[in-house]
Amino acid sequence: MASEEEESLPELKYCVMLVESIPPPENMTGIWYHYVVGEGTSQIDGIKCGSLQAVTEHAETFAENLNLRLGSKSYLNNTARTRNYNLLPRSKKRQD
Repeated sequence: MASEEEESLPELKYCVMLVESIPPPENMTGIWYHYVVGEGTSQIDGIKCGSLQAVTEHAETFAENLNLRLGSKSYLNNTARTRNYNLLPRSKKRQD
């Protein structure tokens, strides 16, 4: 018999479907990867600089967060208090 905690966990729908090496974006350096997180016909593409392990962990965390959002209407309120995720696009760096 499943505990109440196990029953309240959201069904895992989103998962990492692909992580592949890509050339760096224009005017950028480093090792870059393209990743795809999805479920069914819904897919989200992203790119990130870093090691294969770091990018894979980032994509897995992203998928987990999407699954949490599906399972909880108060997701954003809860994570804003407990995690320091930047959910908004980054602003341009200031020029000094």
